[in-house]
Amino acid sequence: MVRWRSGTVAVLRRSWHGAVELDVTLPDGSTLRALAYPALVGDPQPGDRVLLNVGALLMGLGTGGYALVVALPDRLPPDPVEPGSTRDAGHLVKARYTPLQPILLGADEDASPHRAVLADADDLAGLPVVTADLHSALPAIIAGIRADAPGLRIGYLMTDGGALPAWFSRTLSGLRGELVGTVTVGQAFGGDLEATNVHSGLLAARHALGAEIVIVTQGPGNLGTGTRWGFSGVGVGEAVNAVAALGGRPVGSLRISAADPRPRHRGVSHHSLTAYGRVALAAADLVVPAELAPELAGPVEAALAPLAGRHRIVRVDVTGLDQALRATQVSLSTMGRGLDADHAYFLAAAAAGRHAASLLT
Repeated sequence: MVRWRSGTVAVLRRSWHGAVELDVTLPDGSTLRALAYPALVGDPQPGDRVLLNVGALLMGLGTGGYALVVALPDRLPPDPVEPGSTRDAGHLVKARYTPLQPILLGADEDASPHRAVLADADDLAGLPVVTADLHSALPAIIAGIRADAPGLRIGYLMTDGGALPAWFSRTLSGLRGELVGTVTVGQAFGGDLEATNVHSGLLAARHALGAEIVIVTQGPGNLGTGTRWGFSGVGVGEAVNAVAALGGRPVGSLRISAADPRPRHRGVSHHSLTAYGRVALAAADLVVPAELAPELAGPVEAALAPLAGRHRIVRVDVTGLDQALRATQVSLSTMGRGLDADHAYFLAAAAAGRHAASLLT
């Protein structure tokens, strides 16, 4: 379960929106790399005693390989609202019934400034929504959108399949200037707006943020067991259903790779095939780069053939997308592989963004 440690903050390292990285010295003199979310635990300073959850760090997890600061027990932050206040500051409880459950203002709650526009909102009116099963696709999709439509208002909806705090994502922090806002849904939190589920989150992105195009992915640090169904990103198929139910236009970003060492992820990943082939009951535009490497073209076509009866397979010209990807302001990385190491993956995501933008023109 939880592996606990207590230590002292030695050095504050880098920080990004909502998070700070630090070194913590343990009683035996060893040092751990830790991460704190100031909105939850307060601002750590050198010399502070901290309580840590070190489970992910000891397991050697790549994305989640931090000790996480649970509390500054000798210097607790003040209450965010005055004692005795009611629901004026919101009553959405996320990461529910865990020791660090935050209480937040939902975008459609009575106290929200967006309540009036969202109370009866029920339609996305053809809003293009790009769905992807990995958080790493987000900057590539944005690059594809910006390549042809630099002025579009892009919203991001983060589901709770990976990291729950949006603050964990350095990628998202670096993209803040590219987005009109982030909506965190389900158990996820820390976005510009909070929503109960994917449906209400999509409506908030459209009607409260004024997004003209929305991207849906889970947060970083997905969960997988190596089986067909044991993957948190399978929920992208449910996102397709939600978009269609609300009158939006789902666009599927396929996970395509020639570089993944695992056979089940080469060509079109089995996760994409499960999400769009089994979970998504509504039709989506599944985007394939028109120019694929010879070793990918045949396997990709064969993998997508069974999906063509339900979905629209769209082949998109990728001219200029490599340049757009190289110009992005954040680091491109998926499973430890950068743009050149897994070019097909990022190109497919950018092509999905290009196609979604084209639906508005």
